[in-house]
Parts: sequence; structure tokens; C-alpha cells
Amino acid sequence: MPDKEFFTEYGEASQYKIQEVIGKGSYGIVASAVDTHSGEMVAIKKINDVFEHVSDAMRILREIKLLRLLRHPDIVEIKHIMLPPCRREFKDIYVVFELMESDLHEVIKANDDLSPGHHKFFLYQLLRGLKYIHTANVFHRDLKPKNILANSDCKLKICDFGLARPQFNEGATPIFWTDYVATRWYRAPELCGSFFSKYTPAVDIWSIGCIFAEMLTGKPLFPGKNVVHQLELITDLLGTPSVESVARIRNEKARRYLSSMRQKSPVPFNKRFPYVDPLAVRLLERLLEFDPRYRITAEEALAHPYFHGLANEDCEPSMKPISKFEFEFERRKLTKDDMRVLIYREILEYHPQMLKEYLQGDDLSSFMYPSGLDQFKQQFACLEENPSIREQRRSALLRKYASLPRERVCKSIEETLEEDCDSGRTTSVRRAACQSPPSSRCINKLAESAMRKAFIGENGPHTPSCSVHYLSRNSNVVLQSAEV
Repeated sequence: MPDKEFFTEYGEASQYKIQEVIGKGSYGIVASAVDTHSGEMVAIKKINDVFEHVSDAMRILREIKLLRLLRHPDIVEIKHIMLPPCRREFKDIYVVFELMESDLHEVIKANDDLSPGHHKFFLYQLLRGLKYIHTANVFHRDLKPKNILANSDCKLKICDFGLARPQFNEGATPIFWTDYVATRWYRAPELCGSFFSKYTPAVDIWSIGCIFAEMLTGKPLFPGKNVVHQLELITDLLGTPSVESVARIRNEKARRYLSSMRQKSPVPFNKRFPYVDPLAVRLLERLLEFDPRYRITAEEALAHPYFHGLANEDCEPSMKPISKFEFEFERRKLTKDDMRVLIYREILEYHPQMLKEYLQGDDLSSFMYPSGLDQFKQQFACLEENPSIREQRRSALLRKYASLPRERVCKSIEETLEEDCDSGRTTSVRRAACQSPPSSRCINKLAESAMRKAFIGENGPHTPSCSVHYLSRNSNVVLQSAEV
């Protein structure tokens, strides 16, 4: 390989110019950046001390592997992972994501006037993404508004697959995953009480139901203070579960608790949600069945009459089940060095030439690649430690705007959603520069046109309006998932 190509391949950190810190947590830091090659805005997540704990490294490996395998317009895309200078000694990794402007939690909090068109379009995207995930035999297990990224053109993307798991239908021995998954407010009842011996994709459907209800009302449906309170709130709405459902619970304490609970009658959903489209209410009832056996699937939900005129099976792809060989590491007891090798191998998927050399057995373990990561690390440290930048960020988050920064929407709505249907792959939002913001009427037409083209075709039935209000009042808010 010529020297020029070699140094271009391994000096990749200089490709990205960091802008500002947009997220921070125990995992590390997220910064927005510009790809100087394409001009595209991206989010770069620096994950610190990946191998300090094997369990954390395992979670990171699962997420980056799943996001590579699950390519879909409604799932966030990993665009690149930077190559470490030395495969034997690296501690941090830098993952480049497509940049989204906000998340659904912020959207719901900032907007008390989301329209029925928004509700329908949002739920459609979530179910379309979930159908793809579930047909791959993967459970997300942590769906909540903060794990759904959003753009001002009404586009949503599911993110944060750190708790996700693939399921393989083999052998007689079930794998008992921990029940402590999903944030409590969005946790299915079978997870609240360890109800069943082996739970199903229905745990994600329950979470989607809770999210949908929150979209409709602007407030969490079951904001439990603890597990017992969570079950109280659930049964206050759905009524006491049937004797048959209680009998199937494996956890004796949970079974006794529900058996001793005072009898409650279910509250009719049309009374709990009096001003909501009756079709939406009926679908919500199916999403929030107490017994997971009776909960609707994502594929069945997409065929529900609520989505008449919007759903199009041709634009709702399925995924082949993920091969068990991709997750062989789950069956072994691994050391930190083992995890380093596995994560390095996954990083090579984004470096075709290096992957080819690696698979050919070329031993470059003692070679230090020319890399800009040291300089890149210093840029992150400077941003993280600079108090003036943090203060500036906090001030920006406090600003409120009366309308959407529509200059971002002018051209990108049609292009992005049209490509979703054409390619079946995750696409980045193209930001368009406009001389002046278009009128709200123009925005509504663009959104309707985009939905029609992407999901029902040029000559399909009428699509309910998904008018674009201000999905985030802060034009500068660009949030990535806070956890890996």
C-alpha cells in the first residue's frame, strides 16, 4: 500500500473537527464535530477506560456489534470507529455516530401541542424499527424517550443498545436474563415481578405503549416510585390480572403479592384518554396488555387500522435472525485481554484494508500506527475541562424559542425519508441552507409529501398531516445517547 494511502488511513482523527461537548456521563463524553471530508455534522462518543470492568466492555461490544448488524432508517447509525494506535494497549475508543438534534424526552417536554399527526408518525417509526429489531431476534430491553433520538423534521431513531440481547432458538436450557432492565416507568409488568421463566419481545412492546401514552398526554403513564408502586399504578389502570395470569408467575413473592391485592376493575381507556383518536386508544390497549401472551407484536401493530393510509409493508423490512456465531463470546468467561481483542476485531469492520491484513494473519501487534488520536484526545480533554464552554452550554439549554429553527428542514425532509424507503438503510439528515425560513404551511406540505413518498408512494391514499412544530425550542440542542 502506498505511503500516502497508509497515512491517510491511520491518521483519520484529523478528519474530524470537534465543535462542542453535547453529552457527558460515567462512560465518557460526547462531542459534536464536523467531518472535514464531507462537511457533515457528526457526534463522536469517547468511551473512557473501556476495559476497566469486563462487564462494561461486554456491554460496549454488544452495542457496537448490534448497531453494525442492524442497519435501518429508524435505528441510529455508527458511521465509523477510529482505529487505536496499538491493538494491544488501547484503553479508550472513539465512535462516530450520525448527529441528531434532540431526543424524544426533550421533544415531549418542550412541546405541549404535538398534533395527532405527530403521534401517529412517531409511533409508526418506532414500530417499524422495532419490527426490524425483533425479526432479527434481538430485544432492546431499554426503550424510553431518552433512548429515542429526534430531528426537527419529525425523524426518530432508536439508540442505546447497551442492554439489548439477541436470542437464539437452540437447546433446551433457557438463558435467564436479569429482570432489572428498562427504566422502571417503561418496564413491563413481567419484569417488575420476575413473572415468567423466559420473557419475550413483548417487553419492548410494553415500553412502546408507555412511550405512546406519554406522547398523547405529555406525562409518563406509570411513574412508579418503586417496583411495588409501579405495579399499583399498572393495576389501577388495567385492573387486577386474571387468576390464570397470576398462576403463570414463577416468582412466589410476586404471585402472593398479586393474589392478595384488592380486586380492581380496569379503567376504560377511552375514559383515561378521552380526547384521543379512538383507533389510537384501541391500539394502545393492545400494546399495554398485562399478560405478554396477548400483547400485540410490532408487525401486527403496523397493520392496525390506526395506520391506514400511512403504513406500507414494502417500507417495513424484516431482518434475518442474527447468527449465533456473532455472539459466541457470550458463552465464554472472558478476561480483559480477551475483550480487547474482540473489540479491536469489531473496530476493524470500519477499516477494510486493516481487516483484510488481520484476517490474513499478518501480525502487526507490536507496530504503532501513525495516528492522530493523541491529539484528538487532547481536544476532548480541553473541551471537558474548559468551564467557560460548559457554562456556555448550560446557558444555551436554558434558551427557549417560539418556533422551530426551520432552516434545517427546508430541503432535508423529502430527501431523507425518500431515501429511507429507496435504500432500506440508515441515512443521515442532510441539512439545507435556506435564504429565509419557509412558512409553516410550506413545512406542513413538505412533511406530508415526505411521508407520502417514503411510506405510501406518490399516488397512495391521503396521509394525515404531520405538521412540523418546534420539536426542540433550542436551535442548538444536539443530544446523543448518554450511555453506551
